[in-house]
Amino acid sequence: MDRFKRYGIYAVPEGALYRAGAEWLGWDSVAGKAVAQPQVPGLPAAPEGLTATPRKYGFHGTIKPPFRLADADQAEDLDAATRAFCAMRAPVVIDRLEVRRLGGFVAIVPAAPSATLSDLAAATVEALDGFRAPATEAELEKRRKSGLSVRQEQNLLRWGYPYVMEEFRFHMTLTGKLSGADAEATRDALSAQFAPALPEPFVIDSLCLMGEDDQGMFHLVQRYTFSG
Repeated sequence: MDRFKRYGIYAVPEGALYRAGAEWLGWDSVAGKAVAQPQVPGLPAAPEGLTATPRKYGFHGTIKPPFRLADADQAEDLDAATRAFCAMRAPVVIDRLEVRRLGGFVAIVPAAPSATLSDLAAATVEALDGFRAPATEAELEKRRKSGLSVRQEQNLLRWGYPYVMEEFRFHMTLTGKLSGADAEATRDALSAQFAPALPEPFVIDSLCLMGEDDQGMFHLVQRYTFSG
């Protein structure tokens, strides 16, 4: 476990949705290997280019964003703490998912907001934050380049990431940033591509500890089933 430079807590689906997402991105973070990407009708560009930014993270929804450990020897403690946290949680049920354009990128999101999912994310961020090393000045400035609200700046300083707590929006990213017309075309093409794989309901009944290797690729370290 201590071979990774950063760790994150993700919701990683299983079954048909995970297979479709991993193949689309070209990286199977569970198996830890590259996979062939599908040819999807109607795309404005090749999948390799559209997915270059999100590929390294694997198909997932972020719950606690990637962080460096405060102490390099804490990896096993993080594992134990995440396991204990998940043992007290109950599954989160999302009625329906859809492919949507979020600004300049395309993602799979809940069709309606879920307070239960937001509560899970906030609790995860808070419960495991003691393992996170403080953000460096370079990391802070990188986040600020996108322009942050007052609340997002407060989150950045307190939690190391702007888009947590009430700023959290669950999404499973499918592309990098695209122009308006390209984003619309990609959304339409991926809506058709993913339609057979989107479960109704979508149940989050586990969280995954993910690790980033020296090449920047994320791997599954451990999956923890909710048993609360």
